[in-house]
Amino acid sequence: MKIQYLGHSCFLIDINGTSILVDPFISGNSLASHIDISTLKVDFILVTHAHQDHVLDVELIAERTKAVVVSNYEIAMYYGAKDLNVFALNHGGTFVSENFSAKYVNAIHTSSFADGTYGGEPGGFVISSKEKNVYIAGDTAVTMDMKLIPMSVKLDVVILPIGDTFTMGVDDAIIASNLVECNKVIGCHYNTFPPIEIDVNEAKTKFNSKNKELVLLEIGENLSI
Repeated sequence: MKIQYLGHSCFLIDINGTSILVDPFISGNSLASHIDISTLKVDFILVTHAHQDHVLDVELIAERTKAVVVSNYEIAMYYGAKDLNVFALNHGGTFVSENFSAKYVNAIHTSSFADGTYGGEPGGFVISSKEKNVYIAGDTAVTMDMKLIPMSVKLDVVILPIGDTFTMGVDDAIIASNLVECNKVIGCHYNTFPPIEIDVNEAKTKFNSKNKELVLLEIGENLSI
């Protein structure tokens, strides 16, 4: 499994040649101006919730690639009405493809499109494959529901927001990593805008003090697990 960071909370995950794009917010992110979305190979687009900083490029990429947009019912219907390929889930449901499965799990946040359309309840995804398993929390506070995840899957890495203000911060992300029983954390949703700017060195030090690894990828950088 190869995970590429495309900025903010957007990741491109490759599993045996299948490309999964998560929460595409690229063209509106000045920090990701070197990423050309017209060249991205995408088979599936996973959307955790409807906020613009997670869905801005969904339509453009899905129209070009014919990728299947996988999300909650309300988000899937929103994009289905625009003639995009969609698969609707709700919490506890699992999308299954040839190379991976994606279970939609609870998150504590809000969710609405920029035009005011209700985006359903937010969520995260547990992506499982024959190779590795990853939990993408989406925008969320730390929640005790996270304890349910390791009851059914052993995680190799977890992707958590760490920017505080609109999501959990670094200290709560450490708690979340304990709840999901995974000590390797990829941080996201930080430093894109002033309200979520953090001291990255302090964040890494806090994780290290708990014998955990906080991976902060550069935009465009890949991590193989």
